[in-house]
Amino acid sequence: MTSPAAPRWRPLLLALGLAGLSCAAAQPGPGAPQAPAPGQYATVNGIRLYFEVHGQARDGAAPLVLIHGGGSTIESNWGRVLPLLARTRQVIAVEEQGHGHTPAADRPFTFENTADDVAALLRHLRVARADVMGFSNGGSTALRLGLRHPDQVRRLVVISAMSRRDGMVPGFWEGLDAATLASMPEALKAADRKINPDPRHLEALFAQDLGRIRAFRDWPDADLTGIAAPTLVVVGDRDAILPEHALRMARLLPKGRLLVVPGGHGDPIGEVAATQRETATPAAVTALIEAFLDD
Repeated sequence: MTSPAAPRWRPLLLALGLAGLSCAAAQPGPGAPQAPAPGQYATVNGIRLYFEVHGQARDGAAPLVLIHGGGSTIESNWGRVLPLLARTRQVIAVEEQGHGHTPAADRPFTFENTADDVAALLRHLRVARADVMGFSNGGSTALRLGLRHPDQVRRLVVISAMSRRDGMVPGFWEGLDAATLASMPEALKAADRKINPDPRHLEALFAQDLGRIRAFRDWPDADLTGIAAPTLVVVGDRDAILPEHALRMARLLPKGRLLVVPGGHGDPIGEVAATQRETATPAAVTALIEAFLDD
C-alpha cells in the first residue's frame, strides 16, 4: 500500500487514537451526565472517572479491566464482547478523561495519566491485581499500565496498538495531518452524542485525541522488554497496524504471544466503527482471549 491510500484510513483516525506521549489537554467542557446503572464514578487523581462493573467476582479469576480506543465509549468499543466476557469473570470497564461519561480535565491527556487513573481505580476498588485489555489507544494505555504498575497487572491483552510510528500502514501519518472532525467515524460521533448532546463535547474530544496521536514519538524497545506480565498481542491481517509490527512487539515482550485475526481495525472485537453487521469473529476471538487469560 502506498501513500495515495491515505484517504482510506482517515475515517479510522479517531477510532485509532493510537499513541502520543503528551499534549495540552482540551479545556473542560460541559460536565458529564449522571451515570446510569451499572455505571459509577470514582474520584482518582483529581478527575471523576466513570466505570462500569459487569459480571460476578469469581474465586481464582482476576477481574478484567477494559480500556477503550480513541473517540470511543464503553458501549461503542466493547458492546459486542463485554456480555460474552462477563459470563466467566468480573469485568471493569472505564471511560477515560473527556470520553463518554467522564468529564474532561485541565491536565495533559497522555497514556501515562490514563494508566495511572486505572491503577488508582483498582486501588479504590480494593482490587490487588487484574487482567487488562485495551483496544487501539487503549492498548497503548494497557502497555503503560503494565510498565508503570506491574504489581497490579496479572495479564495483558493488547489489541491493535503500536509502539513505533513505522508500525502504521503507509500513508497513515500523512492522512493524519489533514484530519478534521469530519474524519471521525459517524458511529463514534453518534455514540458520543448519545451521552453528550452538547456539540462542544465532541469538538473537545476530537481535539484532545488528535493532539495525543499527533504528538506520538517512538517508544524505546525497553518499554516493551520491561513488561513482565504475559501479554497477548492481537491484530487484524488488514489492520491499520501492520501485522509485522505486531509480531515485533510480541517478540520484544518477555512473555508475548501473537494472535492475527482476519479483518481490519476493530473487527476482532466487533467495534462499532469497524462493522455494522454481525459476524462470528468477535465471539471466536473472545474465546481465544479467555483461553489466554485462563491459561
